[in-house]
Amino acid sequence: MRRAMCLDQAGIYAQAVLPAVVPTMLPGQGPAVVLYDLPGHESLRLQYLEKHKADARAIVFVVDSVSFQKEVKDVAEFLYTLLTDAVIAKNAPPLLIACNKQDVTMAKSAKLIQQQLEKELNTLRTIRSGAPKSLDGSSTASVLPLGKKGKEFDFSQAPMKIEFVECSAQGNKGDKAEADIGNVEAWLTKVA
Repeated sequence: MRRAMCLDQAGIYAQAVLPAVVPTMLPGQGPAVVLYDLPGHESLRLQYLEKHKADARAIVFVVDSVSFQKEVKDVAEFLYTLLTDAVIAKNAPPLLIACNKQDVTMAKSAKLIQQQLEKELNTLRTIRSGAPKSLDGSSTASVLPLGKKGKEFDFSQAPMKIEFVECSAQGNKGDKAEADIGNVEAWLTKVA
């Protein structure tokens, strides 16, 4: 049985994808996949991350494509935490960044979100690499450097394979439409 963590920066992962709280079994023809939907509240999210990160064989990181512009710093902070975590890096589970709410006109594309996250992660890397450990809040045993020294960060430098997809938990025709999560389901099937 494979395990995947579902991380939702806003804390409201689509009910169409995960109708129940942790854990959720995805029915299907392939191997069983257990999804752990981590809460959006920071203290709870970090607590559940600590509990499940060693078992994770895949991570789905859900981004709200509509409010992304104003939340880019928070999204990048948590993503930085994942990408520099020693346990996650050692296991190197594939990571899917699901850019949700693509049914909304003002949604940012997956490509734009990727570019902005790379830029923000590069900024975080620069700030944190220069910060004294007491201010940084990290311990050297559990946090790894991000990217390649002397190069601008991009996702190809991450310790695991990272993919971006666009999706919509509400579907493309409003509230009554089925969710458009085929890309997420296909990725889960591929990594299961």
